[in-house]
Amino acid sequence: MKGADNIFMEILTPEKVLIEAQVSKVSLPATKGRFMVLKGHAPLISSLEEGDVTYMSGGVGGSVHIVSGFVEICDDKVTICAEL
Repeated sequence: MKGADNIFMEILTPEKVLIEAQVSKVSLPATKGRFMVLKGHAPLISSLEEGDVTYMSGGVGGSVHIVSGFVEICDDKVTICAEL
């Protein structure tokens, strides 16, 4: 699902690559508050706290519950390293 408004998201755990997908948006539980990532988001690195990473892919929503982690956002790519 490649499209003009999509970003690439990957969720990695110490054990495996959990998800690799083209998504339209991602919402993250950062330690300073929840925020959303859309295409064109500024580069950012943030720590994450316990909560749900939610995303929209092809009009279908999904979520993954994490305990902690961090995220790097750069060039329409969201890389989430998390403990589940």
